[in-house]
Amino acid sequence: MAETPIAGNNQKPPGKIRSKKMSTRVDLTPMVDLGFLLITFFMLTTTLAKPRIMALVMPDDAGRQDLADSKALTLLLGANDKVYWYEGIENPKLDSSDFSAAGLRKVILDKMARVQEKWGLETYLDAKTSEPRKGSMLYVMIKPAETSRYRNLVDALDEMAVCRVRYYTILNISGEEESFIKTPELGLHFTPEQQARAITR
Repeated sequence: MAETPIAGNNQKPPGKIRSKKMSTRVDLTPMVDLGFLLITFFMLTTTLAKPRIMALVMPDDAGRQDLADSKALTLLLGANDKVYWYEGIENPKLDSSDFSAAGLRKVILDKMARVQEKWGLETYLDAKTSEPRKGSMLYVMIKPAETSRYRNLVDALDEMAVCRVRYYTILNISGEEESFIKTPELGLHFTPEQQARAITR
């Protein structure tokens, strides 16, 4: 009896039919538009950085008054981040320091303690709260030389705020004081008239 061969006996069974994958494509054009909209939004709503400035209230020339010699401390800002200082006008002795806490700050606090010991404290009204407070009568004159840096002046003003010096002013340095820095052993020959001319120069 003849056998009829079954078709496909010698062939492998058909596998899974795989679908042809298409490459995906994302349109980024709306994303670019959204990015520019967000940038514009943040630029219009964000507060830009404001320049940092230091507010100085300069006294009127008409308000000049005599100052006791023992209340005065003069700071001469020199080169190489050095600050020279002397007390009063009559027979002053020049000394130097730096702008560290153990330097200029110690000089100001020591002078403030001596002024308080001699003159006591002054009662004044607080500008913000209008409450009576007590403060030192020390008066500091800051005189930057041409060889000093702007940062030295800022550091000196910071020390005024840290030490709570109520009375201080920025003046022009005189020729006598510049010579005093160069040759302190010769002393400072500085009359009140020369001090007035230095203030108004």
